[in-house]
Order: sequence, then C-alpha cells, then structure tokens
Amino acid sequence: MAKFLGLLGDNDRMVLGRIREAGEAWIVGGWVRDAISGSMVRDLDIATTLKPDEIKDLFPRSLMVGEKYGTVSVRLEEPSHEEVIWEVTTLRGDGGYGDGRRPDNVEFGKDIEFDLARRDFTINAMAIDESGELIDPFGGVLDLDLGLLRAVGEASERIGEDGLRIMRAFRFLDWGNKGVRVFEEGLSEAICSNSSMLDKVSKERIWSELSQILSGTNVGNIVSLMHYHGVLGTILPGIAINRNVDMSEFYRTNLALICSEEERSGAELVKELSNLLRISKEDARVVSFLHDCKDEEINSESSSIRRFRAYLRRDRQEEFVAYSIGMRREMSEFLEALASTKPLKVGNSPLVDGTVLSQETGLEPSKRLGRLKAWLHRRQIEEDMSDSIEVLGLLEEFSWSDSDPDQWPKLSWP
Repeated sequence: MAKFLGLLGDNDRMVLGRIREAGEAWIVGGWVRDAISGSMVRDLDIATTLKPDEIKDLFPRSLMVGEKYGTVSVRLEEPSHEEVIWEVTTLRGDGGYGDGRRPDNVEFGKDIEFDLARRDFTINAMAIDESGELIDPFGGVLDLDLGLLRAVGEASERIGEDGLRIMRAFRFLDWGNKGVRVFEEGLSEAICSNSSMLDKVSKERIWSELSQILSGTNVGNIVSLMHYHGVLGTILPGIAINRNVDMSEFYRTNLALICSEEERSGAELVKELSNLLRISKEDARVVSFLHDCKDEEINSESSSIRRFRAYLRRDRQEEFVAYSIGMRREMSEFLEALASTKPLKVGNSPLVDGTVLSQETGLEPSKRLGRLKAWLHRRQIEEDMSDSIEVLGLLEEFSWSDSDPDQWPKLSWP
C-alpha cells in the first residue's frame, strides 16, 4: 500500500510532515477513494490528533472557518499563483444532529477508526497512515470493487443525521466509464423514507451537489434514480419534470432538459429555479435561453447560421446544440450547415460605425441612429459583407427616415 504515498506532491508531504512532527495524521476522504480506484487524486484531506489551535500554530495563515467542528483550512506561508488548501480535521465523533445538517456537538478523540465511523459511506470511510498502509474498517475497498454504495453503520441513522448525504449519495453513484454504482438496499430505503431531510439543507448546497451530478458521466441514469427515490420532486417542487430526454455533458443544459416540460417562459422558469436552487445569474441566463429555444424552428439557412455564430458565444452554441439533441430534435441538416459555413470574411464587428452613419444620413445621435446601425450590422452578418460601401448601400432598400425603428431587427438569434 506504500504505493499511495508516491501520489503525494511535495507540498502534501510537507504539510503531513509538519503535522506529524507534533502529532499523528492520516490521509482520509476522497483522496483515498480516488487513489484506490485509480482515478486522478485531487484535494488532500487530513485527519489528525492535533486540535485546531495547534494546527493554526503550525500554519499561521490557516482559516479557522470550521473550528467548532475541528476543521481548519490550511494555507502555506508562501501562497502560489493558484493557492492550494488542505482541509485538516481533528479526529472526532459526532453528537446528535438536531438541525438535520450539523452535529450539535463533537467529541475530539485519538482513534482513527472512531473518526471513520462517523462518515457517510464506506467508500469514504478509509484512511492511509504514515507508512502508507490502508485502514478500512467498514469494507470500503470491497464496495469500490463491487460498485456498491453502502452507508457506514445503519443507513437510516446516517441519512437521518444530515440531509445533504442524500445528494452526496447520488453524486457517488457515478462510477465513470464503469457505469452507475448500486445502492445497498438499506441505503435506498433510507433515502426514500427521509427525502424530507432535504428541506433542512441550504438551497446553495443542494445546487452545488446537483450541478456536480449533472456534470457527470452517467447523468441520465442517475437522474432517473433521483426521480424514483422522490428526490427530484423534493428539490424541484412544482416543476414539470421531463424524463424523455437525453442528457448531455453540460450541467446547465441538463437542468434545462429536466425542466423542459414546463410551459412557463424561460424568465418565469429561472425565477422559480433561482428560488429553489439559488442558481447563479449566468446559469439562469443559459437555462432561460435554452428553454425559450425549445420550440424554435431549426433554421439551417446560411444567414441564420451566420447570426448563430456571430451572436452566441462558442459555449452557448455548444449548449444549444446539446439541448436540441437532448430534446431529440432533428439536427443533422443544421449541424451540416454549421460545419460547412465558412467564417465571416471580416469577423463580427460592424463595418459602419455611428459617426460614419450619421454623416451619411444626417441623423443626430438618437435611438433611430442606433437602431439603424444595429440593422445594418445584422444584414452585414447575414450576407457576409466585407466592405463598408456595400453595407451603406443597404440604406436604399427601405425608408429608414420615417419608418418605426422598433420594427427594425437587430443582430440576435434565433
């Protein structure tokens, strides 16, 4: 098992070494799980016999945000460009969970197995000691091999302690290229009977877990299991769920797909989602845009394709395509046109600015001038014009001096 120590970085070794000079320390949590699974190891979590104030003495820049529960966020004295943080927690056992989220009190200890017994699932309840030996009192390695997600101890107690564990359970179902892990029967039953525990979890934490679930490899199957266990209905009450869709690699697209049965407008939908999940403004903009596109005609004409490229950022284009495919719309003609349409000759910027247009038309700076400039820009994009004289020639096509500028289309898509 000493091979695991070879996965540690220099700073990891330094942090562990400094703690072990004053006490004992073990590698715990997701790093252990990923190392055993052969996955890429990420943040290193450490359990120790030292108390939070002792850790602070060793690493003065540490953040004491979880001191009450024995947790310190360790930062080095010389931060790098991308500062790494080690979560270091004193060995502990938890008291009751009166609020269904946090322990009412903690009891610091000296026994690593005592500490592991408080954790959620067996695959997260393993540790690696100083010599690189694995400590696995609850069968986490076997469950990893079997693709089984099992609670530490009595499942109903673990889920009843902390509602967030329900969301974490579905996140850990994702087994990557191997498919979906299976719930141990008792854990499945505990989730079904305790889904109301999610009401005690902050909306932000639920969205944090859900966005990770929707970013996974096996989203469709896991979302179906969330629906079966009553979790989607609990976290998205009043939202019409669409199960007849194909999930994508984009979490925002997947959220939009889940909600695509909704008859409300995109703005109305994301207002509700913002209340239920506290999604960010950018996430809301994307979901609203996709939802409003669900019934739009898929236009493969060159002019529309050019506007699609010019108006939408690349990531928004990709999410629209993924959403449309997920909705099982016919996209072959659109994708062929998208691939075959050449880049714009002079890019997206307008060839005619306000100053030139004012000189040409005699219009003072005004709404009419601004909307006329926007209309010319749209036509420039649609027809892939490359000369300002050609663009100004469009002024002869309609009565811009006395028609309603609100009726002039500007660059947009769809």
